[in-house]
Amino acid sequence: MLFFKNKGTDIAVMAKHLKNRIDAAEGRIACDLVIRNAEYLNIFTCEWSNGEIAIADGAIVALEPGLHGRRYFDAKGKTIVPGFIDAHVHVESSLMTPRHFEEAILPHGTTSAVCDPHELANVAGIKGISYFLNSADKLTMDLWVMLSSCVPATDMETNGGGIIKAADLLPFITHPRQLGLAEMMNYPGVLSAQEDVTEKLAAFQQMPIDGHSPLVRGSALSAYASSGISTCHESSTADEAKEKLQKGISIWIREGSVAKDLQSLAPILTLATSTNIGFCTDDRNPVDIAREGHIDHIVRSAIRFGVPMEIAYRCASWTPARHYGLDRGFNRVGAIAPGYSADLVILDNAQTCAISSVLKRGVWISELDRSRSDLLQESVSGLRNTVRVRIPEAHELEGPKGRVNVIGAVENKIITQKLVLNHDSCGVAKLSVLERYGNGHPPANAYVSGFGDSLHGAISSSVGHDSHNLIVVGDKTTDMRVALAAIAEMGGGFAVVQNGYVLAKLALPFGGLMSDQAQARVRSELQRLREASQSIGCPLGEPFLQLAFLSLPVIPSLKLTDKGLVDVDRFQIVPVSV
Repeated sequence: MLFFKNKGTDIAVMAKHLKNRIDAAEGRIACDLVIRNAEYLNIFTCEWSNGEIAIADGAIVALEPGLHGRRYFDAKGKTIVPGFIDAHVHVESSLMTPRHFEEAILPHGTTSAVCDPHELANVAGIKGISYFLNSADKLTMDLWVMLSSCVPATDMETNGGGIIKAADLLPFITHPRQLGLAEMMNYPGVLSAQEDVTEKLAAFQQMPIDGHSPLVRGSALSAYASSGISTCHESSTADEAKEKLQKGISIWIREGSVAKDLQSLAPILTLATSTNIGFCTDDRNPVDIAREGHIDHIVRSAIRFGVPMEIAYRCASWTPARHYGLDRGFNRVGAIAPGYSADLVILDNAQTCAISSVLKRGVWISELDRSRSDLLQESVSGLRNTVRVRIPEAHELEGPKGRVNVIGAVENKIITQKLVLNHDSCGVAKLSVLERYGNGHPPANAYVSGFGDSLHGAISSSVGHDSHNLIVVGDKTTDMRVALAAIAEMGGGFAVVQNGYVLAKLALPFGGLMSDQAQARVRSELQRLREASQSIGCPLGEPFLQLAFLSLPVIPSLKLTDKGLVDVDRFQIVPVSV
């Protein structure tokens, strides 16, 4: 298998392999693999073609019949599409380290992904970014890293990674696995031309800059786009996404475990717009990956919503590759054409995206050399034991009484409502965020609706976007206290508590965000947590990620950080009492 992930690969070595590819294409030497009777998607014309796919040195070298191969595969009755690319993902939200993330998604056809490590960066600073860059070099899949732009996302929260400035990111610009600047979540900072924000934008003007602009429209969107930002994965309505496309912003349609935007945005997906629309998961947990799929789930859902399948497959591969420049160079990806990496998804049924098998650089993933596992062992120095808190007494978790501002959580959305209700109204639960980095801050307490009208117990998490302080929801502060103590004892994780007893838990000791266990183990424990949350009266299908987004103060409209209740529309901390 050929890797060549480093931009500085020795020219003589590369020239030798190019000679091998040319010789194989000309029939002077045998190809490594020839796929016969291939019906494959021409991603450039969105048409199906028939022929042979000849592969040498990890790349497609020819589509004409007649070349000799060391191995042959008969694809009769199957169809072939390019390997899928996740245009924007936080690997940490899979609750798995990169090694186990790769093992989970490769069988689903995702052969490349563009990640933003800002979850771990908010916990551990530059060390978190370095960890992902180093891990990316050791994986079979192509994991590309966008350098985190908002650590922390705002000054209305406390993180463990400190403040990452433009100067801190500059040393990484030459790293072969980085692509550009990750999602600029501080859109108020962009619109006000905040100095530290414009410095980061200026430093990356020659590279892709990802955006994050929920509900930003009109002249504000024009100002945002004029800064050089060229993507957004936060569009939730067709009109919003269409305006962004018209202003030169590529749309990554997100279908994660909580935020699900595909059904709303599918109507804008046409042959004309597909050059600037891709698919992303953003935040997707291992239960949903195993049960529904990854990018393959988005493809089959898009087809079900009426998107022509050729267009859906283009959006899942070539569009993000083209945007990030991955369709250029020695290991270009995103298409089935000579010179492109042999990242291929073999389908039993293209209409339903039923996957038969997957190749990465011309190697069947079932035959990947697992002896490389020693290379994939993560270095976790300084990334464990990041939870340092004093567990507050139950009375310290009490919020004000009477008429209060209430966060209205909406299932499958990370945007929340602003509600004003009595603190003891039906369906209103207590919500607390506890700073976890050893500063000794008291908890911030407020209220939330949407976790069930008969919630009886508590749900807690150390995954609290984006600063990842501890967050807990419940009906009684005594259970909330036990739930916080449970995740602190594990060094991070999830817990469900009722009547003082821990019903289920999952340890996430790696940064308080990830398990070092394999997907099957994490999935099993997460399923038990879901069942436990339902047993205490929470009807949400994904209560933990839903809870995690309640502390993200860059998504409208009302959120809670360790510093207090944030009115995101006004971008300021407001009182809980009305």
